[in-house]
Parts: sequence; C-alpha cells; structure tokens
Amino acid sequence: MCPQRLVLEHVTSRWGVLVLIALDERSYRFSELRRALGRVSEKMLTQTLQTLERDGLVHRDAKPVIPPRVDYSLTDLGREIGEQVRTLAEWTERRLPDVQEARKAYDESRKAHGESRKAYDETRS
Repeated sequence: MCPQRLVLEHVTSRWGVLVLIALDERSYRFSELRRALGRVSEKMLTQTLQTLERDGLVHRDAKPVIPPRVDYSLTDLGREIGEQVRTLAEWTERRLPDVQEARKAYDESRKAHGESRKAYDETRS
C-alpha cells in the first residue's frame, strides 16, 4: 500500500475522523475524549490515538504526576488536516438530505427493476 493511501486511511477511518474533529476544538484527556466520542472502545481509541500520533497529527502530553495525567491535542499538521476533515463533516451534514433522497430514488429504482425482471422471468417460464 502506498504511503499516501495509508495516511488517508488513518485520517478518514471512523474514529480517526471523530478524533480529529474533537481535538480540533480543544485538547482532551483520554477519558474525556472517549466520553465525547461515545461508543468507542478503550482499545480502539488507544489504537486510533497511537496511529494518529505516529503520523504526526496528535500530540500526547504525559505529565509525571500522581495520578498520571495524559492530554491529547493536535499538532500543527493535525490542525491542518483537522480543518479539512471538519469541512468534509460539515458538507456531509449540509448535504445529507440530498444523499438520503438519492438513496431513496436508487432503492425504488432497484426495486422496480427487480419486479419487472421477475415478471419477465415468469413470462419466459
């Protein structure tokens, strides 16, 4: 897999997108981020954060205190792609009614095609 495709996969993954959008607003502690995202397992969030950190998009700031405190934020590179991801998310929200309308038209078309194909097959039997 080419390197660009791999980075794109990390950024556009289900949790990657949501992490980038959340961290674009402010830094979070792990548990705060998990609550903010909802329905993400601890393991999946950890993997996503590590992947984005390795790609240079997320900064992990571990403070040597008791209890340990770790904050996550976006790097300059992360903020840059975070803006792009947010634009995509805003487009999706704005254009969702059009997408839903297209899906409905497609489903109805496929259903009509299936019914006409069934009628045709019955006449040939």
